[in-house]
This record gives sequence, C-alpha cells and structure tokens, in this order.
Amino acid sequence: MSMAPSGGHCRLLALAILAMTVATMFGSGHSYNRPKARRTIFVRRLSNDNSPEQVHISVVGVDKMRVSWITKDEARATVEYGTSAGVYDSSVTGTTSSYKYVLYKSGQIHEAVIGPLKPDTVYYYRCSSDPSREFNLKTPPAQFPIKFAVIGDFGQTDWTKSTLQHISRSDYDMLLLPGDLSYADFYQPLWDSFGRLVEPLASQRPWMVTQGNHEIEKIPVVHSKSFTSYNARWRMPFEESGSTSNLYYSFDVAGVHVIMLGSYTDFGPDSDQYRWLQEDLGKVDRARTPWVVVLIHAPWYNTNTAHQGEKESVDMKAAMEDLLYQARVDIVFAGHVHAYERFTRVYDGKADDCGPVHITIGDGGNREGLATKYRDPAENISIFREASFGYGQFEVVNETHAQWTWHRNDNDESVVADSVWLTSLSSNPICKH
Repeated sequence: MSMAPSGGHCRLLALAILAMTVATMFGSGHSYNRPKARRTIFVRRLSNDNSPEQVHISVVGVDKMRVSWITKDEARATVEYGTSAGVYDSSVTGTTSSYKYVLYKSGQIHEAVIGPLKPDTVYYYRCSSDPSREFNLKTPPAQFPIKFAVIGDFGQTDWTKSTLQHISRSDYDMLLLPGDLSYADFYQPLWDSFGRLVEPLASQRPWMVTQGNHEIEKIPVVHSKSFTSYNARWRMPFEESGSTSNLYYSFDVAGVHVIMLGSYTDFGPDSDQYRWLQEDLGKVDRARTPWVVVLIHAPWYNTNTAHQGEKESVDMKAAMEDLLYQARVDIVFAGHVHAYERFTRVYDGKADDCGPVHITIGDGGNREGLATKYRDPAENISIFREASFGYGQFEVVNETHAQWTWHRNDNDESVVADSVWLTSLSSNPICKH
C-alpha cells in the first residue's frame, strides 16, 4: 500500500515541488520522547475497474446524510440504501462533477443526499448500483450522549494509519477535523490516496471538516483559484446554515451546535464570514443545543514557538473573539501547530470563567513532523502542552457535562495523556447575560 508515485505522476510531482517553491504560502515542554516524522504513503486503487472509491459521508440537517464517492469513468450518481444488508428499499440520485488542476484531471466526483434517516441507526448502502462494494453507516444519536473524535493536520503517513486505527476502536459518532487533510500540496493524486486511506472510517461515520493552509493550493499564474480540490471533494452542508461558502458553516447534532470557521478566507468585520457568524450565533437556542463548539485552523492561543504572529491567528482573534465570548462558546478546537495544547477558559489573553476552552490538536500524523519547542516559562493560561502525535475525544454526556480526553500515539499505542471534565457555560449562572 505504501508506494512512490510513478509514470506520468512524476511530471505532476515536479510541478508540485515547483509550485510549493513559488507559492511560499505555508507558515512555518515535556521530557516525553517525541516520535519522529514518517514518510508519506500512497494508497493505490483497489482495482482497475470503475468501482466506487474514496467514499465518505457528512451530515446534512438533522436527519440526512451526504454520500460522496469517486469513479474512474462515468457512472450513475445513485445511492441505494436500507436497514438490512443487501436490501435497499430507498434510492436517491444526486449530482456528478469533476475538476482540472494543471495537468491533472479528477475522476467523476459523485454526491447524493439520502434521508430522512432514523437517529442512531445502521444503514447499508451501495454507490452507483455497484454490487461489488456494500458499505454501512451509523447515524448520530438524536440526543445525549454523543462522542466526537477530533483530529487536526492529518496527512497520510504511518502515524496517520495508527491514529486511524485508534479512532476506529473508540466507538465515536462523528469526526471533527479543523483543517489540513491530505497534505497533497498541489500533487493531486495524493488527494485520491487520502480518500482511499480514510474511506474505511469516513464511509461509516460522518466526517465534518474545515479547511487549513494546505488546502489552499493556489499557484500564481498557473492556477489562480484557491481551494479547488477541497471544495470539489469535501462538500459540507454550508447552504443549510445560511452560509454562501463551503469554507464556513454550522450544524446541530444531538444537543451540540458546531461551527466551522475559515481561517484562510475573509474574516474581518466587513466580511461575509463575520456577518454570517454573527447571525448564526444569534440564532443559537441553548435550550435545544446547550453546547456550542467552534473549529478553526490557525489557533488564537498558542505557546508553541511555531506559527507565532500569523494574521490568520492574530487578526482573526481580534475580529471574532468577542463574538464567541458574548455567545458563550464552550470550546474552540484548532490545528496548524503540530502539537497538543489545552488552555483554561480564556478571553482577551486572560483566564475567564465564561470564556471558551481553547485546544490545539494539530497532531494527527502529518509528514512535516512535530512542533517541539514551546515558550518558557509556560503561561498560566496554558494547562497542558506536549509535542507528540495523537487524537482527541470529546464526549458530551448531557446538557451540563462533557469529558475531553487526549490520546497520545505512543509507539503506535493509544495512551491517555490528558483528560478533563467540562461544564457547559449555558448551565453556569455567572455566565448568563
């Protein structure tokens, strides 16, 4: 499964390397023995036929699911599904698209929205009426408890593979990813490889993602449009939340309102994203969704020496932090920094019992390795920090209590290294307006 690109892919790889040089758009503790970076793996097609591949699902509203998949050649954008294996009593036909990127042309990208679906139920489905591959998915629960897996800066290395194995054993209901998915970095076949790598999990539970800097993929003159691959492959339910962009959106699930923000699109007070966020937060009903969770890519709080002073962190925090604070957002997950860090509840640089908990979780397994240097001494708002690969688990037990756990990927074994119980701000009398 781990192979280097070959044949015509070499020309694309050469262009990718050149593009990385030209674009120049990437930003740049503890005694724990930190693991080293591992090489990128390349997952090839299972076969040379036209079978559906790179299947992944995402929620659309409270009772529907978007199924996305790719075929090499033309095929029907149809999903057949039912609650028994091999028995499909419902069928939906969606849409098909493709894109070009320099010398690369994607396969046929299909998507169809199925439902209404029952909560907390297993459905069996097949794509493009292909009898050779049957998939199954489990819908999220309609009420508490609900368990989220949280990973950032994922990539596709052997660390990524072991992280996926750990997540698969965690019995999670939904995965949240705050940006930097494939680390394709202009070399488009790596998007296909990533889709194949995550398919076993992403086809079974909804994966809800937002973009990071590695999704931009803009090349001056050669390819002037940003987020081409990301938007084509990972369509999220932005229209349903009133957003005009796939780069920011929100959704409700089992008493939790989740907001995905775009660190790499306009976020100032005059931007569409800012106005959308203001309206979205204004519509939150804490009686229905007592928990509010936000995901960004570039962290607003960070004591690692990596990625300090970037406008996506500094300027976005200046523009939007007050909106999140006034809305009593409970927790903010970020990536970008390749390490783990948890802060206390904080606002405007100081501990604040009514501010969100900020957590950096950019340690999924990327090829660039870990950000190992922290500022010393540690700030008193930084509670736990460590440069090692891993993933997080956010289990919301009821309307008042949730448990956050960070699992260190220690020599390919999942080890609980940080854990804390959180109380929702909606249940804290001192935080009520």
